[in-house]
Amino acid sequence: MLLTNGWDTPARRAAAEKFHFDWQEHDARHQALFPEYERGRLTLDEYLSETVFFQQRAFSPDEFKQFMNACSRELPESRAIADRLARSQNYLMAALNNEGRELNEFRIATFDLRRTLSLFFSSCYVGLRKPDPAIYRLALNVSQRRSSEGIFIDDRPENVEGARQAGLNAIRFESAPQLVGELAKFGVEVPSA
Repeated sequence: MLLTNGWDTPARRAAAEKFHFDWQEHDARHQALFPEYERGRLTLDEYLSETVFFQQRAFSPDEFKQFMNACSRELPESRAIADRLARSQNYLMAALNNEGRELNEFRIATFDLRRTLSLFFSSCYVGLRKPDPAIYRLALNVSQRRSSEGIFIDDRPENVEGARQAGLNAIRFESAPQLVGELAKFGVEVPSA
């Protein structure tokens, strides 16, 4: 809810168009390897060497990585909500995301996510991916919180359902105004700007 999705299907389709490579071949290779990259078992270079650079290309790995990074953008309205909640110091704010290490660290640094979030339960660090209920339980255990104390927010229905299976309150993010209304149902009032 703070940023656009990182290396998702639309971003990969845009890369195939820009760099003129076969989408279907890339997608098949991506589906086989990306879960391992997100779990931190492959580096970005290893992932790319098998999904893009398994053959000679007219572009370099660095050019491709720059494109990948450029796909990330901040969502200003929802980021403002999260920043106001973080500044109130009434809530422990944490990320629970599926992302490979290099992209994750780029996004944390580039968008100064540390100003808003105190903990990062990224799949590349913990070796688990949403919607596996184990990643939600891990976050609860490490943060020493009961499931009833947490509210998980995500734009993907399967991740929201995984959180609910782990006993968390969960909100499917659709827009910033919708998020404010949903948070209010759980007793969370977003401070004014």
